[in-house]
Amino acid sequence: MLLTLLLQAISDSGMGLAIMGAGIGAGLVALAAGLGIGRIGGSAMEAIARQPEASGKIQTAMIIAAALIEGVALFGVVVCLLISFKG
Repeated sequence: MLLTLLLQAISDSGMGLAIMGAGIGAGLVALAAGLGIGRIGGSAMEAIARQPEASGKIQTAMIIAAALIEGVALFGVVVCLLISFKG
């Protein structure tokens, strides 16, 4: 079943492969963003547990880093959508 789907995607003048690649790319971007933000959150909680007096600075740095990761993830998803809507 998967093989027939792949063969059908290849036969559609390459556009099917672009759409499939865009879908895989968007999934990888979302997965990587989730892992990155989860790692930042875990590290921040560990740092706050070690030094509670620095929790304000740690939390600020964590929020800025999470926002940057979300921005890159949004950019990646937009690029994947542009690839899929190109045809």
